[in-house]
Amino acid sequence: MNWISDWALPKISGLFKRDVPENLWHKCPACEQMIFRRDLDAALNVCPHCGHHMRISGVRRLECTLDAGFSRIELPKAPADPLRFRDQRRYSDRLKEAQVKSAMDDAVAVAHGAIEGHRAVVAAFEFAFMGGSMGAGVGEAIVTAAKLAVLQDSPLIVFTASGGARMQEGAVSLMQMPRTVIATRLVKEAGLPFIVVMCDPTTGGVTASFAMLGDIHIAEPGAMIGFAGARVIEQTVREKLPEGFQRAEYLLEHGILDLVVKRGEMRATLARVIGLLRVPLVETAATEAVELPALPAPEEPATPAQA
Repeated sequence: MNWISDWALPKISGLFKRDVPENLWHKCPACEQMIFRRDLDAALNVCPHCGHHMRISGVRRLECTLDAGFSRIELPKAPADPLRFRDQRRYSDRLKEAQVKSAMDDAVAVAHGAIEGHRAVVAAFEFAFMGGSMGAGVGEAIVTAAKLAVLQDSPLIVFTASGGARMQEGAVSLMQMPRTVIATRLVKEAGLPFIVVMCDPTTGGVTASFAMLGDIHIAEPGAMIGFAGARVIEQTVREKLPEGFQRAEYLLEHGILDLVVKRGEMRATLARVIGLLRVPLVETAATEAVELPALPAPEEPATPAQA
């Protein structure tokens, strides 16, 4: 060791040292190519090399689907931890952690606005929030979105990305399946389109309830869609099932889906579908602001004593 290694080299290194963000590059999980983060964001998390559609947040879906100026709505507060569930950790702690990480109250974000000029109410699942699992909060979000669509005479579009029912809420979670089915009936009885966009993955109780009741079923390329896992199904039916039988392309070939649409083309496709299903509105003058009715402010959840 001498003055060159002890003093000179550290000084020289300090002059040329640059802070490089840790998330500057991202590796595609499909082709394993490195992608510049800025290019990946511009491509809506679609790999430019192989076209693999990576998962995006629910809020990001709202941003890339609705026209500028859309409004998110405040959702009713569902009872937190109704069963006081605990496994390795308290459910209430898991819930708070997910809320901090995602900046959302639960696994669904709802907004109303327009898609290329066509009015719409959009609900988007956040898979990063406990796997997009469906609990009381998700049920409240879907019901609220359906009521808002009816109130505003707008189509309802739901982007699904879920692992199914939320086990920590037990039967409360399972009851959201009939609740969301009834919510879709409200939209259909009002003569409004109900469009479901299935993203990766859409499984479990979400698939078994409202997700398969849309007027139009769309999916992103490569999305896994089903009720149970492939291994569970094979063990149950005792048969070897086709490769990729739960992927969007296979389901399209067998009539389960109407369209498989790339993420970059989703907004234009939804606008075209709404335009075909809805009578176009007469455009108002630019100076005339159209006030859309809003839902009343959500009520606070009842306490056990009040219930």
